Amino acid sequence: MKKGFLILITFFCITSAQSQVLISLIFGDKLNSEFLEFGLEGGVNFSTISNMGSSATNPGFNLGFYFDIRSKKNPAWMINTGVIVKSPMGAQDIPVYSLNDENLDNTFAGGSVNREIRYFNVPILIKYQFKNNIYLKTGPQFGLLAKAFDEFKNEINNDDVIYKKNIRDQIHVIDAGLAFGAGYHLNVGNGLNFTVQYYYGLVTVMKGDGPNNQYNRSWYITAGIPIGKGKAAQKRAEKEAELNKVVLPEDEKN
Repeated sequence: MKKGFLILITFFCITSAQSQVLISLIFGDKLNSEFLEFGLEGGVNFSTISNMGSSATNPGFNLGFYFDIRSKKNPAWMINTGVIVKSPMGAQDIPVYSLNDENLDNTFAGGSVNREIRYFNVPILIKYQFKNNIYLKTGPQFGLLAKAFDEFKNEINNDDVIYKKNIRDQIHVIDAGLAFGAGYHLNVGNGLNFTVQYYYGLVTVMKGDGPNNQYNRSWYITAGIPIGKGKAAQKRAEKEAELNKVVLPEDEKN
């Protein structure tokens, strides 16, 4: 199981979304057990960066995998973790600033700048599910920076002009904060779950001489589906049936 888990994380970090789905389908039943639920999770998120003046919300799509590790003493309590592989943050319509190039500055004067920061996010949350299948969860979330860029936009003679500036070296490599969420777990089918979650960043976005009062904020609306849960349950049932078989002595068979 540990080997499969390591392979899964490696694939999620270096491959595309299609590969993520494929590897999850392959290992899904091996990563599910009575007290462990594994699945894929994805949806939309709406991010901002605090204290950026007139900036607007940056919408995006998120995709990752999750684990619900249930307590054996009280299955209502669990640890909810995983990796949000695709999770763009940032803000739109931030003020245009100088690119230290006269031609570029003239081109994008009066335009707009969208800032996008991409992380691999790992939430480690305490989750409690009530008897009515509503659940609450909260805890820390950590992010590892993947990419960061500012996209300058302007319209000249009815044509869109776009320039991307790599700002990765200006962003803190590690992000961290608190996440709060609530959702509902369906009892039918594979047990689809729906979650609304808020992330409140506690580490400043910019490093060095950058602003020291700007933090990531993001709303997540996601749907999660267990992968291989039904197959894993079937295997457990078959194994239990084998163990419970009564083999009659030869004389009793006759």
